[in-house]
Amino acid sequence: MQTNFSLAQLADPNIAEAEDILRKCVHCGFCTATCPTYVLLGDELDSPRGRIYLIKGMLEGDEDATQEVTKHLDRCLSCLSCMTTCPSGVNYMHLVDHARNHVEGTYARPLFERLLRNLLSFVIPRPFWFRAALNVASLSAPIVRGFLTGRLRALIDLAPKTMPAASVVDQPQTFVAQGKKRGRVALLSGCAQTVLAPSINEATVRLLTRLGIEVVIAKGVGCCGSLVHHMGKEQAADHQVKTAITGWINEIEGEGLDAIITNASGCGTTVKDYGFMLRNNPEWSGKAFRVSSLARDITEYLSEIGGLEVDQDRTEDQPAKIVAYHAPCSIQHGQKITKQPKELLVKVGFEVRDVPEGHLCCGSAGTYNIMQPELAGKLRDRKIQNIESLTPDIISTGNIGCQCQISGGTDIPVVHNVELLDWATGGPKPDGLS
Repeated sequence: MQTNFSLAQLADPNIAEAEDILRKCVHCGFCTATCPTYVLLGDELDSPRGRIYLIKGMLEGDEDATQEVTKHLDRCLSCLSCMTTCPSGVNYMHLVDHARNHVEGTYARPLFERLLRNLLSFVIPRPFWFRAALNVASLSAPIVRGFLTGRLRALIDLAPKTMPAASVVDQPQTFVAQGKKRGRVALLSGCAQTVLAPSINEATVRLLTRLGIEVVIAKGVGCCGSLVHHMGKEQAADHQVKTAITGWINEIEGEGLDAIITNASGCGTTVKDYGFMLRNNPEWSGKAFRVSSLARDITEYLSEIGGLEVDQDRTEDQPAKIVAYHAPCSIQHGQKITKQPKELLVKVGFEVRDVPEGHLCCGSAGTYNIMQPELAGKLRDRKIQNIESLTPDIISTGNIGCQCQISGGTDIPVVHNVELLDWATGGPKPDGLS
């Protein structure tokens, strides 16, 4: 794609990076076939190619974002399916992230939308406030649900009926390896996941320590910054990213780390991108690249170290179940991890089936199912229809957002990969499985 940025514009490293990405696009349109919003709406401006043209015009003209540009960028899920399809290597993720920062800084959103985005970006990364907000939503849902529509209705509908208790596992501490110590890792306990499903981190710790891996929850590490980063809130993301890096660097330079484990794939994609995000900061770039180089999804790490063995002493509740594996967009498109989760599940005795149209997003995408409830609902229904066509006993996935989104539309239990792996190798049966 031909670009026309001035030399003054290209002096900005972010614009220079955007130009490099834009020049790789050859207008082929392969991305339109796998873009969820284009599949649903059939509008060229709601495809990656269309959004690239909008971003190019906005950045080249050094213009404030308009309502039209903002609308189409907001409809993008950042599922990154287009990056898997693109034959030219266009890094759409970095381009749309930069564009969203530009929108956040130059476009005045309507008051209600601005307030809602600020509320979500403050509450969700903070477990105490997120838990309190969900408790209020759960208690008020039966009374107010019938009076609400749109985004407020989506907020209420996403609140769980019952809240799990907070887990001590998510507090800063070290879990000693069982038997001979094989390694030492840090686990990102996260923010929303610790409130919605603390059992995921508990299963991760049990499984890793059983395999001889010492697990540390690093002091000071909270939200990875993913949620606010994808909302274009660069300053908030920068603070959360640097806080996480500081906590992990202290462990790396202390007793050392073999890996930094993520079990929410949306978080993992962002942590692996820290090096790029802070590439222009001389003080932080080296630390950021160091952290990114150690980041591993839990299934990626388990495949690397090996050692998973089925619990032969189990006499009942054998986990020989048919599993529909839903690959989160952030793991298959963002991290390019496609085989490991399925291979591990098969190794411990599950029958794994691939979901038709598995490349299409379920509609969760951070806060997307709140901010774009109509599109998110259509994507969820389409995903569930494809899953239910397999008649599985269990739906397995690797991202808490996908779990919440899919479980809201089906009676089939949705369980994290690591909980199934833990169960099959000696851990407790996951909640919700009959």
